[in-house]
Amino acid sequence: MRIGVMVGPERGDSARKVARMLADIDWAESAGLDTAWIPQIPNDFDALVAVALMGTRTSRIELGTAVVPLQAQHPIALARQALSVHAATGGRLVLGVGPSHHWIVDDMLGIPYERPAAFTRDYLQVLDAAFANPGPVDVQNDSFRVHNPLDLNPVAPLPVLVAALGPVMLTLAGERADGTVLWMADERAVAEHVVPRITKAADNAGRPAPRIVAGIPVCLCGAGEVEAARERANRILGEAEVSPNYQRLLSYGDAKDVGDICAAGDEDAIAARFRRFADAGVTDLSVRLLPIGDNRDELVASKRRTREMIAALAAQLR
Repeated sequence: MRIGVMVGPERGDSARKVARMLADIDWAESAGLDTAWIPQIPNDFDALVAVALMGTRTSRIELGTAVVPLQAQHPIALARQALSVHAATGGRLVLGVGPSHHWIVDDMLGIPYERPAAFTRDYLQVLDAAFANPGPVDVQNDSFRVHNPLDLNPVAPLPVLVAALGPVMLTLAGERADGTVLWMADERAVAEHVVPRITKAADNAGRPAPRIVAGIPVCLCGAGEVEAARERANRILGEAEVSPNYQRLLSYGDAKDVGDICAAGDEDAIAARFRRFADAGVTDLSVRLLPIGDNRDELVASKRRTREMIAALAAQLR
């Protein structure tokens, strides 16, 4: 199982966000982590722009978006942007995409959130054509009528992962993409719901075994601080629980909220949790560092301890 870290914007002005993201990716590459996953937050920094910036500071680490919402832009625009970033990073981009949620697409963007799986299938058909070879992209389906020249080609194979939570989307991800990016999935949900469906679909389509990327919060702390870590995870990461999509995914496992999915405790407890995810079928773990503390100095020290442990653990599990 590959170990990666989430690197994304935090609070603060834009200039500080850029400096912080670049410092975090510098650490991730120097620490030997396999991947970095850049979230696309509705009210914040563009994930693909962030990947391009991080590519200028790194030479080895794989850089993935987790994930770009499809409804926000035309597939040709996304293909052009992804191919450009892939070239700028020397072929290290993993394009994570997804149909997002009603509270983003409908409530925030004012776009109807209708038939998301069918829309995703149509969108992937355009991306497949755009990523195949330089030349005209000619695709007509229920969602798009595209006849567009495109002179870009992938400098290396460009993996596409689809955020897939339910059975229909997991089947689609297995049939048409290279894997899936998960959030709010515990070990049982991965082992009993995600892996069987996406793997069967990939096998039926004659595709390689899919990548399964699971995002989890992680906090290195004492036994007496575990509950505080879980409460903090629920406080700062719990907004996604309002989504019916995430609620359905939680119902496939044992976790009731993101606090239950959080890996918190000492090194042995976190290592054991990582192994359970690996045993469930996760191929890539995306760690969301979760510092705890009562002031800035304590939060900084907590983050430093946790990421040092993550680097050591990644080397052991490799």
